[in-house]
Amino acid sequence: MNLNIEDLLGAHHKLIMDPIHGGIPLLTHEVLIVDHPLFQRLRFICQNDILSLVFPGATHSRFLHSIGTMHVGGRIFNAMIENSLKHRSRQGVSGVSSDMLEAISFFKRLVRCACLLHDSGHSSFSHQFNRTPTIKKILAQSGRFEKLWQGIDFSKIYTDIPITLEHEHFSVRAAYQILSDIPQLTLNIPITDILSLMDTTQVNPSNTFSHHAAALWPLVHSDYVSQQPTPFHFAKKLQQLLASLVSGELDADRADYMLRDGFHSSVTIGGFNLDHLLSNLHFGWCQQTEWFGLAISHKGLGSLEDFVYSRHQMYRQVYAHKTAQGFDWLLRAAIDEVMTQDNILSFVTKGLSDIQNFRHLTDSYFWEAFRQYAETHKESYSQCILERIKMPHIASRDNLSKEEEQHYLTFLAKEHNCPKESLVSSSITARFTKIRDSYSGIKVLFTDHQSKTPTLRLISNTSQFFGKFTDERITHFYINPVPCTD
Repeated sequence: MNLNIEDLLGAHHKLIMDPIHGGIPLLTHEVLIVDHPLFQRLRFICQNDILSLVFPGATHSRFLHSIGTMHVGGRIFNAMIENSLKHRSRQGVSGVSSDMLEAISFFKRLVRCACLLHDSGHSSFSHQFNRTPTIKKILAQSGRFEKLWQGIDFSKIYTDIPITLEHEHFSVRAAYQILSDIPQLTLNIPITDILSLMDTTQVNPSNTFSHHAAALWPLVHSDYVSQQPTPFHFAKKLQQLLASLVSGELDADRADYMLRDGFHSSVTIGGFNLDHLLSNLHFGWCQQTEWFGLAISHKGLGSLEDFVYSRHQMYRQVYAHKTAQGFDWLLRAAIDEVMTQDNILSFVTKGLSDIQNFRHLTDSYFWEAFRQYAETHKESYSQCILERIKMPHIASRDNLSKEEEQHYLTFLAKEHNCPKESLVSSSITARFTKIRDSYSGIKVLFTDHQSKTPTLRLISNTSQFFGKFTDERITHFYINPVPCTD
């Protein structure tokens, strides 16, 4: 069966029932990805580390979030194609070539695969694992990256070797392994093209990507009648746009986790109208400047504002919740605590050096390590996590510098008549939005009702709403529940 026919018929190999999106269809190669041990490990990694200690329903996994992100990514791409077809029809251009259908099928599958694998490198307790001091030291060790890719030529994926590894680097390595283990005839997409849409990589479009980009060009530019020639760098521009759908200011990842986290946390502040937002997304092309990117119609700008505001509220009310941040600090302290044991240090170091062993680094491993440690250390951070012993919260402040934070700890120690060493602080940086000032990653699409001519404008020239948001560093202060030891 041809790829385009299979897509047009909506053929799928399996259907996964999801509480957020309903039935999510999986194609044959997507089932093979999901069934791979390196992907199945995501079942045992909680999406929001230990947020469930504050919001009991938030026990959902990275596994289902990844599948949901894939579904949303496919919907975003579909919506942009549908809007292009509608505009093409209004200009009196009918018919779609078989090459264009193949290109649509190729890029939709490409986006879905990249979205599906975007979080495959998260380790135990998601982001908190990488924030733990002992783990950060291991990830910054010289030669760590080379060990992870030992025996593999990664020169087409990375031109520069990173100094410190982040979870995105492990996602790329895990994705490479998963995709390499799938029969290429089933996948039918160059592995490097999928990896090119993921964070941290530097990959040029393949010949296959460039071929399909040229076939898609007549559909995505604004003047369908004149049949403009394909710009020389269009394949690279398209690659950058598709990467922004995986990880950008308006991406499938954020769209899924905001709806999913809000639902499982039983709060309403993470809600926005996804259907209306998608119906207003377009390919944006400016012939004068050769800008190509994501465009949102003027009537859909309100949905984008809801999207950004909902994310702002989720950070303020859920992710940066004072009790949740306190438990995150205790979690990092507990991981550091058990990492003092040689067997655990050796096991984790091995997992961070070899992708086959990496699959064993799940939440379950550390929960068991906490239990064993707490058996012989009754006054420990592991015991606090296991018995949900909260740190007494004494203050919160926004946007303190590191120096101001230390001065404030000194002030709190005097105010509470206790040693400064008995106080701790936990911070989270809420990166609310870049969509302000001269941001050009997304532009607003206006269409003149008489001439039907589309024009693109900067968001900052259209809406003052986004100028209200800045990155914020939220710091909470607590009394350490574990006695200090020399």
